[in-house]
Amino acid sequence: MPGLFVVLWSTGFISARYGLPYAPPLSCLAIRFWLAAGLLAGVAWGFGARWPRGRGEVGHLAIAGLLVHVVYLGGVFASISHGVGAGTSALIVGFQPPLTAALAGPFLGERIGPRGWAGLVLGFAGVVLVVANKLALGLGTPLGMALSGIGLAGITAGTHYQKRYCGGMDIRSGGVVQLVSAAALMTVLAAAVEDRPITWSPPFVFALAWMVLVMSLAAFTLLYQLIRRGEAYRVSALFYLVPATTAVMAYAVFDERLAPTALAGMVLVAVGAALVNARSR
Repeated sequence: MPGLFVVLWSTGFISARYGLPYAPPLSCLAIRFWLAAGLLAGVAWGFGARWPRGRGEVGHLAIAGLLVHVVYLGGVFASISHGVGAGTSALIVGFQPPLTAALAGPFLGERIGPRGWAGLVLGFAGVVLVVANKLALGLGTPLGMALSGIGLAGITAGTHYQKRYCGGMDIRSGGVVQLVSAAALMTVLAAAVEDRPITWSPPFVFALAWMVLVMSLAAFTLLYQLIRRGEAYRVSALFYLVPATTAVMAYAVFDERLAPTALAGMVLVAVGAALVNARSR
């Protein structure tokens, strides 16, 4: 499950770069969320999933959905649309594991041993090496960099909130609440700040279908399962593998070359993730 999650999550940066030339970022995400919510609602009703009850349960689900879908994805997509490369955005989001680890103690009561901290530091060093060549090729704009930082804050806060308040949710019905909440807000934001039309070309339709089926449904389902079954900082450590995996995919799809430092960084990333996720004796 962790390996599959890393691969699927990494395709999000590739599909974003592939589809955003044909649509503004917030409008693209609004359509993605509505489509994913409709499909997931059909699954929930078809399988008789338990629906959330009460304002408290629905409210927690909505807040977690806004953090993960609107703040994180909105920040990343807007960042890429402002010229920040997929690898650069992945590097900024790569700050998530140390932030999650630092917050796991006071917010979730999770203890991190010396080996876990060593793995977190080593993994971050690997992330820097993996995308160093991408940073040299294009840093984007200061606004674009700040938008990726907003995305980082969203996925970090969303991971903690999901673990603390939504760990027992039914992924099918709870996912509908989260996606509808995100879709409604994203639709309002897109109408307020975007005026570029959507070009419904075959590449955009393919990218949108991938975002809906693979990212919004499959990848996020795996993320919530992993959060439910493990400590927040162990789950966040998997994000160390995303920039390296994204770099490999970008080479295959867009012919983006990997520098020797990036290859060395991949080794550090793998070792760091192994240290963080290794079970204690």
